[in-house]
Amino acid sequence: MKRHQQILLGVLVLQVILSVVVFWPRQVSSGSGEPIFPDLTVDDVVGLTVTDNTGGRILMRKVDGAWLLPEAGDYPVKEDSIKPVIEKLITLDKATLVARSEANHNQLEVAEDKFQRRLDVETADGKTVTIFLGTAPRYTATHFRVSDQPETYLTTAASSWEFYTRPTSWVDTSYIAVDQATVTGAVLENAQGIFTFVKSGEDWTLADLQEGETISAGATNAIVRNASTLSLSVPLGKAEDPAYGLDAPNAVVTLETEDGATHVLLVGAKNADDNTYVVKASDSPYYVRVSDYLVSAMVENGRESFLTVPPTPEPESTATPAP
Repeated sequence: MKRHQQILLGVLVLQVILSVVVFWPRQVSSGSGEPIFPDLTVDDVVGLTVTDNTGGRILMRKVDGAWLLPEAGDYPVKEDSIKPVIEKLITLDKATLVARSEANHNQLEVAEDKFQRRLDVETADGKTVTIFLGTAPRYTATHFRVSDQPETYLTTAASSWEFYTRPTSWVDTSYIAVDQATVTGAVLENAQGIFTFVKSGEDWTLADLQEGETISAGATNAIVRNASTLSLSVPLGKAEDPAYGLDAPNAVVTLETEDGATHVLLVGAKNADDNTYVVKASDSPYYVRVSDYLVSAMVENGRESFLTVPPTPEPESTATPAP
């Protein structure tokens, strides 16, 4: 190897070593153990916005002591969903310092434009603190950084997987909860007609079932079951929108219960992007989206869908018997 080639190789090796020294994150022994939020309590937190690494985002805010989704008509957030994660955030500390330099932010995914989760925490005094949750060097530990500080720390108190941007991770997904045992009658209206269901033993059958017809109990039972107990996919809020398609719904299911109450479910427009339908229940002030598999039968089924088709008889054999 020529002399100048040896020099160039030596320079290259030195550059690699310097890059590792500068950019490789490492635990620094000078972690202070000081709390990130020494004076913050759970009650001081009044807002939390979670943004994930795909652009998903959800905003939650506390109003008059209750957590809500302000961008979904103040749909209620479960206290036992949000309180535990806030408790974890306020316990973050500086005990394990991993890197001091901004040069490490991208690699650890705690940068302004590269992160696993961005958490904007609003406090009662009008301030907002941003925390970035990054990579996880092991299952029980996650890198994090406060936005106005260059240092990156490691914590076992919080993980990015605890901070989803799907509303279903934070709200009670039970949208309709009518006790099926109390339902005494049901009527389905859709483009195929009007179908009245009555109880027959443990199953539901058509009120106008004709002689020779056999009910498909699985199909009729599913209509009543899903109209009684329905889970949401996305809360939309309390404001009606013409795009919901509820001025001329695709289906209407009316349930009568033994206490004399009437429960009406409207099924509106389908969103092909996520395979959900907009629905509105008379028992709730909120419009929501639900998975199509829960309500598609209400929209599509006709009379024949509720009947069992008798098997086609096999033709008689015309073969000549052997002598």
